[in-house]
Amino acid sequence: MDLGIKDQWFIVGGATSGLGKGVAEALLAEGAKIIAVARSTDKLAELAAQHPEQVETLALDLTKEGTVSQLVKSVGDRVVAGMVVNAGGPPAMPAKDTSLQDWDDAYAGVFRWKIDLVNQTLPAMISRGYGRILFIESMSVKQPVENLVLSNSMRLAVVGYVKTLSTEIGKHGITLNILAPGYHDTPRITSLLKKNATLKGVSEAEVRSGFESQINVGFMGDPADFGALGAWLLSPQARYLTGQTISVDGGVIKGTMG
Repeated sequence: MDLGIKDQWFIVGGATSGLGKGVAEALLAEGAKIIAVARSTDKLAELAAQHPEQVETLALDLTKEGTVSQLVKSVGDRVVAGMVVNAGGPPAMPAKDTSLQDWDDAYAGVFRWKIDLVNQTLPAMISRGYGRILFIESMSVKQPVENLVLSNSMRLAVVGYVKTLSTEIGKHGITLNILAPGYHDTPRITSLLKKNATLKGVSEAEVRSGFESQINVGFMGDPADFGALGAWLLSPQARYLTGQTISVDGGVIKGTMG
């Protein structure tokens, strides 16, 4: 299937690892061009070397104050068809162990910068009458994940924001959607396995087995499959889908609205 995004520009946050990389690679396979944003200069250089005609890189931590403005300045006058709003999540911890500083940090790292990014890029999309904005969050917005109280809470704020904004700007040809991934084979899941193993005093293998036992299909997700769905949502073919939070979880979420 031709998604109709060849030579179009996309901003991709977290483009060198995990699910962000999955979406980046799917876009590149369709002939799109990306501004790849990540913290690792080495990984960015590797991605650019693999796709020299399609990738521009920007070494930034989007969760830090002022970096969104740097990104927008780097984009310049280029027409951006869409963007992947994505960065790492907050540390794993149970609710009883959190401090107010943990919550302040989670607000800055999970929510605040995303509003800033949309605010700075949305006017150009509205003026063109087209845009695709895709947020990568977590299945925790539909079913809390153990020991991830910061993610469980702050990502729900993103859902409320995206749903509200989608109702305000749909008439401008701009869609906003959220992918809510479950357990995928990514560096993030590796750190979560380690954290849970430490908290419970068991091996990582035992924790992984416990996670997989919750998945109806019986295995961790593949970032490439996730990326294919993300690329479609960023394409013109997804014009009738907006304001949605789509679970990509292998059946972990048990609610009927999962």
